[in-house]
Amino acid sequence: MFRIGHGYDVHKLVEGRKLILGGVEIPHVTGLLGHSDADVLVHAIMDAMLGALAMGDIGHLFPDNDDSFKDADSMKLMAEVCRRVRAEGWEIGNIDATIIAQAPKLAPHILTMRENIAKVCGCDVSQISVKATTEEHLGFTGEKLGMSAHAVALMYKE
Repeated sequence: MFRIGHGYDVHKLVEGRKLILGGVEIPHVTGLLGHSDADVLVHAIMDAMLGALAMGDIGHLFPDNDDSFKDADSMKLMAEVCRRVRAEGWEIGNIDATIIAQAPKLAPHILTMRENIAKVCGCDVSQISVKATTEEHLGFTGEKLGMSAHAVALMYKE
């Protein structure tokens, strides 16, 4: 049995916050604003996995009005999502994700992001695709006001 889910997330860029994507702290003048560490990539991936299995979304599992998730490490939240999907008998077939950001250049960090995600998800790095693109200075991402990410997850159960 196969199930496919799509995830999307967006966060505003602000001064005074770390920029964390795929569990990698990336040097930059701004970071993403959010209740947790605001790792927009990991948030989209978690929502894709949860969506594939009709298990809600990260806002339901880790609400932003719950102080226990304040400044939470999104990689730890993803570990909990993986635990829950495996408890239901599901495994990750593959994940394909795209980060939309005008700056900084993310190519030097992509492999480390993939490795981090694969490690937490308990799968091979070949099952994790992370890409980055700009929007040619258009929209809120192009104007460097925020970043967004899309992810698709293929989940399977034997």
